[in-house]
Amino acid sequence: MYEDEIKEYDSLAKEYQSLISDKFSREDFMEYNEILFSAHSCAIEGNSFTVDETRTLKEKGLGMIPQGKPLVEAFEMLDHFSAYEYMTTHLEGPLTEEYLKKIHSIITEHTIAYRHPGAIPGQYTNTDMCAGDTIFGDHKKLIARIPDLLHSTEDALKNGMHPMVVASIFHGYFEYLHPFRDGNGRIGRLLSNRILLQKGLPIVIIKNESRAEYIRCLKCIRTEGTQGYLVEFFFKCAVDRMKEEMAEKKNLTINFKKGFSDVIPELRKNNQ
Repeated sequence: MYEDEIKEYDSLAKEYQSLISDKFSREDFMEYNEILFSAHSCAIEGNSFTVDETRTLKEKGLGMIPQGKPLVEAFEMLDHFSAYEYMTTHLEGPLTEEYLKKIHSIITEHTIAYRHPGAIPGQYTNTDMCAGDTIFGDHKKLIARIPDLLHSTEDALKNGMHPMVVASIFHGYFEYLHPFRDGNGRIGRLLSNRILLQKGLPIVIIKNESRAEYIRCLKCIRTEGTQGYLVEFFFKCAVDRMKEEMAEKKNLTINFKKGFSDVIPELRKNNQ
């Protein structure tokens, strides 16, 4: 399954690595991804920081919060930075419940007590959950299935399933289990990207503009019993991003060269 999507993705990922990721310093490229991914992942959950505002917060910290932005949103973004940085520096080893809870403790450190009094960072929910128009199942039974999801994910990778397929299926079922009081979406997107980074692949960024389609694909797991729509959505997000960034780099390189060639004679003439 997904042979066409895999073929297109693998070809683009190789070109993207050569043209984009390998041309950056690792530190700069990771920060570029951190800002873009954090802005969109938090926006999907209602955070109002734009990409530019997220970049300013990353560079300046709490000393430069854009006017009118709630402090809780700034802390949510700062916690997301910390979780992303922890994830990208702890890629070794399999997914475990300990790792899962560690990521949750980081990503909700400064916000969960404000949003859900009594909830504790790094601990599973102690109550049944709902999100939007979805009522999830009995929380104890769903949480009990987390180890199976983690083991099945690792087994799928060991057995040669394409990492993009594994990442998207893991994400869909993790959201279905919804084990934490808050932060499930952000954690699910982080851990899906951990799967990709472990295999040396570009991260997937689900843009806020695609939120409605993203939610619809997640719901299909519950309403239609299929993860196919979400797998195809992940491939689409990944392919579109790589194409857009490669096209942008090529166009800016070509257009700047042309524009610079036109400017040089004018500069010379003005200096005579």
